[in-house]
Amino acid sequence: MKRIKTDICVIGGGSGGLSVAAGASQMGAKVVLLEGHLMGGDCLNFGCVPSKALIAAGKQAHALRNGEKFGVANVIPDVSYSGAKDHVRRVIDHIAPVDSQERFEGLGVQVIREFGHFISKTEVQAGDTIIKARRFVISTGSSPFVPPIPGLDKVPYETNETIFDLREKPEHLLIVGGGPIGIELAQAHLRLGCKVTVIEGMKAMGRDDPEMAGIVLEKLRADGLEIAEDALAAEIRGKSGAIEIEAKDGRVFKGTHLLMAVGRKANIGKLNLEKAGVQADRTIKVGSDLRTTNRRVYAIGDVAGQLQFTHVAGYHAGVIIRSLLFALPSRTKQDHIPWATYTDPELAQVGLTETQAREKYGDGLFVSRFDIGENDRAIAEGKAMGLIKVMVVKGRPVGASIVGPSAGEMVSLWSLAIANRLKMAQVAAMIAPYPTLSEVNKRAAGAYFTPKLFDNPTVKRVVRLVQRMVP
Repeated sequence: MKRIKTDICVIGGGSGGLSVAAGASQMGAKVVLLEGHLMGGDCLNFGCVPSKALIAAGKQAHALRNGEKFGVANVIPDVSYSGAKDHVRRVIDHIAPVDSQERFEGLGVQVIREFGHFISKTEVQAGDTIIKARRFVISTGSSPFVPPIPGLDKVPYETNETIFDLREKPEHLLIVGGGPIGIELAQAHLRLGCKVTVIEGMKAMGRDDPEMAGIVLEKLRADGLEIAEDALAAEIRGKSGAIEIEAKDGRVFKGTHLLMAVGRKANIGKLNLEKAGVQADRTIKVGSDLRTTNRRVYAIGDVAGQLQFTHVAGYHAGVIIRSLLFALPSRTKQDHIPWATYTDPELAQVGLTETQAREKYGDGLFVSRFDIGENDRAIAEGKAMGLIKVMVVKGRPVGASIVGPSAGEMVSLWSLAIANRLKMAQVAAMIAPYPTLSEVNKRAAGAYFTPKLFDNPTVKRVVRLVQRMVP
């Protein structure tokens, strides 16, 4: 058995763990990184990267079918499903060197390709190596949650960890789960020529603002996506190529392939956390400083029980680097963390939704709205559909919801504003080039002042007085 002493031991080579390892090593700390599966974690191999690549393939097919309004004849695309998967693989392979073992060893990180588990409060074992470290960072991410639906264990099914390796185009894909993963992959497969049915036990996109989610769902249904809500799966039966899902209310859905997309579970089962004195339930218990019940051990990303997004894991890494390397206090906040669902149209959110803001602030809330259908760039590109809502309290934004083209790009401005406690006047002072979608943010900020300026009798009296008095 080999033994290593180090400053920091990072368990998990996903986005959060890699960020900690790279930053800490380059600033002079001795770092050991443990990864028993694929470098880059879920995001690179099974999540953000492959899903966006498949969505891009679907967008290309959709554009060919819908060119007539631009004076370009509609054509029926000859879609190669396996070719789309080749595109996915090329994208992963292009990005993979950034997350590779070789790159991190070049940065001075000692990489051990084994799963790690605690054997004491200060030691982790990985294969035949025991690592004693001053500090540990758990960044093991999450995996697909597969619920114990009767019959599921007898039927072939896909998850986000297997769907991107599927080469045969599904004739009719059944997707259990109407959250971001299920809805994104549903639209991508629909555009690649599959028939798709989404089966959701509650409401599709149920964690998003209902008004904004409704705009997305209306568009998806208009494009031919079948979305069954309040359809809790009670039994699954059949065989490859002939699968049936019976809902609790008796509805039966038939298809050829099945994708389970009902949520995520934290990867903590292999860690032997009790040996480390680290408390956990479904996720690891952490404070706002991301420390666990063992102060030598931090947990970041999906295992920390907060928002499960790649950029959150990266944010967590930045927070704990300050504490790990400089012994300075550093804590997380959540009010400025954005997220997006990359459907067409996209849906993005940061801070409080309208419902949450009304519950918290009551009559003190002002909701500033702008119809993206009035944006000239959206009109020119045939994408004049969507809405932005900004929740404002005492002149400062506390949340923003956007549905429309490039919503995921536009929401970043509101994250900046909330993080730095900017006022709406400062956003309104921004100059956006014309014509761009970013004008939407400026128009939303301007809409906050409309009733104060244009519907205010006092302002009108002052203007009339000035016009009479000033030569």
